[in-house]
Amino acid sequence: MSGKTVLVTGSSRGIGRAIALQFAQQGYRVAVNYYDNPDAAPELNQENLQQAQQVLKEIEAAGSSGMVVGADVSKSAAAQEMVDKIIKEFGQIDVLVNNVGINKDQLLLRISDDEWESLISTNLSSAFYCSRAAVKHMIRKRYGRIINISSVVGVSGNAGQVHYAASKSGLLGLTFSIAKEYGVRGITANVIAPGFIESDMTAGFSPEQRSKMLNGIAVGRLGTPEDVASVAVFLASPGASYISGQLIRVDGGLSSL
Repeated sequence: MSGKTVLVTGSSRGIGRAIALQFAQQGYRVAVNYYDNPDAAPELNQENLQQAQQVLKEIEAAGSSGMVVGADVSKSAAAQEMVDKIIKEFGQIDVLVNNVGINKDQLLLRISDDEWESLISTNLSSAFYCSRAAVKHMIRKRYGRIINISSVVGVSGNAGQVHYAASKSGLLGLTFSIAKEYGVRGITANVIAPGFIESDMTAGFSPEQRSKMLNGIAVGRLGTPEDVASVAVFLASPGASYISGQLIRVDGGLSSL
């Protein structure tokens, strides 16, 4: 896929990092986005920048090229400015992966207005802002791939995750609607719903919690960020050109039990 450009939001770590690296291995130019907020602590922004720069080094080591773009994509202006920078540098965005997301478990009655708005803006509004900005350019080329990273929780719901589930569920409607609006313009839109994935969060689970999770997964293991990344790369490939408006669960058979 030499000559094509992908933007992966929240790609300085975790699933986003794995997605960025697998696209690089396929020859894509990769825009690595990290959280950069002028109102945040300087040391936090610096840490995020360093992580993104490390991902860029790995992209270059894979024989591809890329750029690092800091932005708080939960803000409309920041998302638009980020896309403009990428277009200026590479001339195009062929694939957009809306991966950025946060979570903070809390029961419904304990969720504050600020916590609700934070999760909705970061997990859902960011995908809207980035998609709106990128589609403007995809339309001109009559080509584009939008891939949104949701969660199985967005499909089934989960106690203690009302705000998280709502934000991830919203991505389904966003994805399916984009697919219907722009399919005739050569743009496909699909959503991936990961299950339990190896991450900083799952690493902190107790042996009892981990055992309970594994008992509910048909393949008997947690997923890896690379498992999700492989599906994202496939959905952007020529072999997936007739796949649009679909939800693909990457959960090891969690939904079958």
